[in-house]
Amino acid sequence: MATETPKAEPFRPAQSCPLDGLRVLDFSRLVAGNMLTLQLADFGAEVIKLEPDMGDPLRHWRENGVSAYWKVYGRNKKSVRLDLRSDEGKALLARLIPTAHVLVESFRPGSMEAAGFGPDAVAGLNPKLVFVRISGFGQTGPYAQRPGFGSLVEAMSGFASKNGFADKPPALPNFALADMVAGIQGAFAVMVAVRAAERPEGKGQVVDLSLLEPLHSTLGPEAAAWRITGSIPPRSGNRASITAPRNIYATADGGWVALSASTQAMTERLFRAIGRADMLDDPRFRTNSDRLAHVDEVDAVVGAFIGAKTLAENLGFFGAAEVTVGPVYDASGFETDPHVRGRGVLVEMEDAELGSVPMHAVVPRLSGTPGALRRPAPDLGADETEILGPLRAG
Repeated sequence: MATETPKAEPFRPAQSCPLDGLRVLDFSRLVAGNMLTLQLADFGAEVIKLEPDMGDPLRHWRENGVSAYWKVYGRNKKSVRLDLRSDEGKALLARLIPTAHVLVESFRPGSMEAAGFGPDAVAGLNPKLVFVRISGFGQTGPYAQRPGFGSLVEAMSGFASKNGFADKPPALPNFALADMVAGIQGAFAVMVAVRAAERPEGKGQVVDLSLLEPLHSTLGPEAAAWRITGSIPPRSGNRASITAPRNIYATADGGWVALSASTQAMTERLFRAIGRADMLDDPRFRTNSDRLAHVDEVDAVVGAFIGAKTLAENLGFFGAAEVTVGPVYDASGFETDPHVRGRGVLVEMEDAELGSVPMHAVVPRLSGTPGALRRPAPDLGADETEILGPLRAG
């Protein structure tokens, strides 16, 4: 049955947010910088996109002619065209920097220095400015000058080698994972640096944000495990290398469910629920280590039980048994899920081009000082009169 589209919510320009008054100049391009500044903009920061005449390349990533990426990651921001290669652009930036708290850029290392806006020059214009520098491999080290798209980092970090199945090649994610992780960690770094600068004796500082290090930091104790074991475990597909059972299983009607019984108590609950309490006394399955050593047999038992029921039957059965099982969704399934709808995980926002467009709500949720969707993603140069007009007049 078709699900009715939720009513579009209006943007709320007047709503106050916890980062009101924080001005961010955003020279970044594509995903990592836009993810970073989105977090700040959603909580009230005035994020000013400083774009070339062609605009941020993110504007040109389109589906059916529509820039979905820009609509989502450009929300709550302002847009100004500024050519850092021109004398006028440099003069305007020199006047903007003293008005800002944060400057974000994602050029190749050395580009800002070449334009006359390296860390020392920027600190001279605004000693408390937080200067965020995003690059693939960081501002220092042998690879600093290499182009650093996320795909290279997802490969080099160790992520791809862990992702996929043992009999298949390493697998890159099909979305900008490294950029997203760096953007989220970068937003945290900005708030730490802003907090330090706010102290009476505080000063601004450089945030050297590579794509490589944040993603690698999410992979767990990779270096320690290698040192301890001297071996690299094979890719395990949808299984986990440290707990069992954990996998994705097919249902009778062509659906899929994910199951994770990553504690002993949950495994015991699972085995009892499917009528296999006998496995708890079997030395092959008694402990987590036992189950990992016989994971094919565990998966055969669990998979057979799940495969005899439809998706809905499995969700109902395991839900009643309080076993950690959930559906494998694509975008269409996710947006119609009753929890997603009931909690407002997605919001349907007014859009001049489409009427309305769904996007993720502000995350995380704060009880006292929540963020808000205050304005749609701007057209290129939409805010030049407001922001640059007074500087040009002066």
